[in-house]
Amino acid sequence: MSQIKNKTTLNAILIFSIFALIAAYFVQYVLGHKPCNLCLIERIPYIFAVLIIILTLILKKFEKLVLIFLSLIFVSATIISFYHFGIEQGFIAESSVCDLGSKNGNLSKDDLLKELQQRPISCKDVSFRIFGLSLATINTIISFILSIITIKLFTNYEKNR
Repeated sequence: MSQIKNKTTLNAILIFSIFALIAAYFVQYVLGHKPCNLCLIERIPYIFAVLIIILTLILKKFEKLVLIFLSLIFVSATIISFYHFGIEQGFIAESSVCDLGSKNGNLSKDDLLKELQQRPISCKDVSFRIFGLSLATINTIISFILSIITIKLFTNYEKNR
């Protein structure tokens, strides 16, 4: 019965990860909110989680190893999201990850206009909120919860066999 619980939990994480990616792309392409560099980086753990869980469900092997990887993925996602949250709140300074791609050469008037039009969004600018929370804040909370769930699955793996 515990194996069924683990499989159900992995399926739920898979569905949630797919939903999170769809929501991010919906906000970007349908609602027109341009993501910053960290927003794009915050999608990577969900992509990895989707791929790893799908492979696990197909192969039905290496479950314990997959739980370790998922735990590391979501702990990393929590750290990245918290870092982004810190930049948004102003208690962490923007770094080269948030590099806005400015060129230090002499630019013509036309080149300068093109650069200003294509300039990425700053990591500290919040362009989209849900219930007053930025997506980085929501992602920090959700990644932390998924970290706890996957760590708990891993630590209880031997009991659930």
